[in-house]
Amino acid sequence: MVTLNEQEKVRHDKLKALQEENKNPFTHTSFEINANSTQILDKFETLEGNEVSVAGRIMARRDMGKASFVHVQDSLGRVQSYIRKDAIGEDAYADFKKYDIGDILGIKGTVFKTQKGEISVRATEVTLLSKSLKTLPEKFHGLKDTELRYRQRYVDLIVNPEVKETFIKRSLIIREMRRFLDDAGFIEVETPVLQDIAGGAAAKPFETHHNSLDLDMFLRIAPELKLKRLIVGGFDKVYEIGRVFRNEGMSIRHNPEFTMMELYQAYVDYIHIMNLTESLIRHIAKQVVGTAVVEYDGVEIDLEKPFIRLSMLDAVKQYANVDFRQIETLEDALAIAKEHGIAVEKHHQKGDILNLFFEKYAEDKLIQPTFITEHPVEISPLSKRKADDPEYTERFELFIVGREHANAFSELNDPIDQRSRFKHQEELRLAGDDEACAIDEDFLTALEYGLPPTGGLGIGIDRLVMLLTNSASIRDVLFFPTMKPID
Repeated sequence: MVTLNEQEKVRHDKLKALQEENKNPFTHTSFEINANSTQILDKFETLEGNEVSVAGRIMARRDMGKASFVHVQDSLGRVQSYIRKDAIGEDAYADFKKYDIGDILGIKGTVFKTQKGEISVRATEVTLLSKSLKTLPEKFHGLKDTELRYRQRYVDLIVNPEVKETFIKRSLIIREMRRFLDDAGFIEVETPVLQDIAGGAAAKPFETHHNSLDLDMFLRIAPELKLKRLIVGGFDKVYEIGRVFRNEGMSIRHNPEFTMMELYQAYVDYIHIMNLTESLIRHIAKQVVGTAVVEYDGVEIDLEKPFIRLSMLDAVKQYANVDFRQIETLEDALAIAKEHGIAVEKHHQKGDILNLFFEKYAEDKLIQPTFITEHPVEISPLSKRKADDPEYTERFELFIVGREHANAFSELNDPIDQRSRFKHQEELRLAGDDEACAIDEDFLTALEYGLPPTGGLGIGIDRLVMLLTNSASIRDVLFFPTMKPID
């Protein structure tokens, strides 16, 4: 049973009265619009004296007896309307006086400037297009309202214009990413979200069941293995932008579903992909923000300068003062981990421990754009080994403001080596590692037909949007972040 507060009861009574007078606002199916708030304000000299038709939500009003001022908000901003009894008619004005903040109006009238110099629309006709039965909050921001803002994004968008700007920028970021890749000759493709094997990343998947096939399936954790099959099939440059799903914890950096861009290009290595990544992010920043020097959390981030390039070994040596080049055995690695208070699991090898040192000592220090390269093979099951140092791979991750923004490598195209690494992953999975991947026999078959030398890249769209909109949490850049239901 829904309980109404006093203001909501008044609004419901107003709606009932309108309906009894055969003025039900919800019967309107359309309203012809020929101008918006931005056009009226920016092109006043051209539009002055012209008749316009606008529509939007009442956000403020000031009544003065036989005349009123209202501010109407449309998708682009707000514009004032001047409404007089003698201009729209006595009955229409009496109805208008009963309208509430939040109601959606259609207004026809002429563009003019008030004595105080405010550009406005002098109304000749006012139509109630939709009745708001809830009262808009006067303030809907700040820490105390954060959860409510995420749960009721529609209200957040109404009362906080800067929130809408963030999502407009998100759309522009994706558009510019597509434009850059399309211009570079990539073809956008789509691969399945429902998969019978969850592969392409180290993550716990969401599980579901296909009733007709009586088959357990997974929401994809990455599109990688399907996209590489397309390179085998003869496409040289492909990319996909879409949702991926990982059954992991939530934080300001993580949401169970998020948007990923992955691309693959034949006949190039990870160095080429590194150069492409740097150019892509710089292009997006310039086109969307207008500059490649952006501010995040009070810190100036320079995307214009060449990005720093640092191997994981050198990063750990620099920030932890531990040189893993001098650590030859697993026993030595375990001893140095114990010395530094780093917890190690039974299945961890030397490369895993190197990565633990990196995560503890280096990751949060990488504020300016930094490519971390040459990851150990133990944590890179799909990466090609370095020919001159097979314990490490041709891989990089891009870190900005202490967060991973991209992951890429020269793709492993040796089916025998790939099978061996899959078997190791399978052993980890059977031992209880729910992030390890299963053996994908069809992908191995594809590799046996021949995958050319290929470079691949994955970029987290949400984190890039966070960076370019100076947003503190991933929830600030998702229209509808995952939330625990209210009991």
